[in-house]
Amino acid sequence: MKRLLALMALCAISVCSHAQVVDTTVCNILKDPASFNGKIVRIKGMVHADFDQFIVKDLSCQSQINAIWLSYPEGTKGKAGPVALVQIQPAKNFSGAYQSVTRTPVQMDKSKDFKDFDSLLATPHKQTRTCLGCNRYAVSATLEGRIDSVASAKIRRDPAGKVIGIEGFGNLNAYPARLVLRSVSEVVPHELDFAKADEVVKSQPPETPGSIDNETMSSVSNVAMSGLKIQAKYHPVFDPVQAIDQIRDAAAAFGPGSPIVLAIDRTTTAYGKHENSIAIGYGVANEVSAKQEAQSTRDSPDGLIFNCTFNIGRLQGMALPAATVHIGEHIADVRTPQPDVTLPTLFDLEYQAWATTALNIISTQQRTLTISGGYVLWNEFWSQAERNKQLDTAISDFLRKEELMSR
Repeated sequence: MKRLLALMALCAISVCSHAQVVDTTVCNILKDPASFNGKIVRIKGMVHADFDQFIVKDLSCQSQINAIWLSYPEGTKGKAGPVALVQIQPAKNFSGAYQSVTRTPVQMDKSKDFKDFDSLLATPHKQTRTCLGCNRYAVSATLEGRIDSVASAKIRRDPAGKVIGIEGFGNLNAYPARLVLRSVSEVVPHELDFAKADEVVKSQPPETPGSIDNETMSSVSNVAMSGLKIQAKYHPVFDPVQAIDQIRDAAAAFGPGSPIVLAIDRTTTAYGKHENSIAIGYGVANEVSAKQEAQSTRDSPDGLIFNCTFNIGRLQGMALPAATVHIGEHIADVRTPQPDVTLPTLFDLEYQAWATTALNIISTQQRTLTISGGYVLWNEFWSQAERNKQLDTAISDFLRKEELMSR
């Protein structure tokens, strides 16, 4: 009899647990993120693991950010995730209000579907030139897990510009909702189209050091450079901070006060200006981290800790310096916002980061820069008239069509 009662109780718990799963959509969650906080949901969506994204997205949504950040539970040890990102944490001396949240843990079902899902999203597209965050596949799937959310993801500042509020998930804490995955099914790979980008690379002659001509040595800001040639030699580096000297040396060839020098100086200075503010980690930032979401035990000059994670295995050759510049631009934009931009959106912040990354690619003599989805941000063989237009179009189309952001 006791065994029967125990079995009945187990069945009741199972039914109750099943009943707690809410079938919904990405768009419904994004319309009112706070109403789903803590709920176990089941959604269908397209998952991308790109340069600084690990997201579930839906093309039909009408939000400023039409995606939910995706994370695995702590200890999952999956392979898929962003190549590089920065997440902001309040320091011990943070001047704003901050309250840690206790969440009910979820456990990953490491089924064959999950292993296929994780493996597909971790498969890079292979290109012989710099290709940042270029994965071979996106994956559509049915996803089940816990939603963590805030009413609005934003960095709040006081009248003097000091950060007094941090809310949100993922890169730059910019996503109002996060799905902590516990199971995945109906996994379908979708191979991304890099044909045009690959053709650009194949059509170019082999690279030789110091071969950039005078016409190419111009900034993407329409400011012509003098007839200098870059003679610096570059060696492999395995640490973003180690890359900084090479990044600065390459930019210096464009002359004092040039747009490239000013932009690169701003991004690289962000790492060294407040050493206690920067925490650099290595690997794949694909799991929730209770330690990083709690208030830090360290003080920082500006009350903020920038947790920067780099997947070195996906940042070979000159990709690591480019990623260093990209993340440095984000840090600089949070720490010292651009004076001519008021309340920048994630679109604005990402646009600026990619534009500065392109400057680094130019200064380090890379003939092309391709990013996720096959967008070419830089091609040495574009005409002078094409360069600014092509860069603006590529970044804008990428952010709108691939990362589903709007201004």
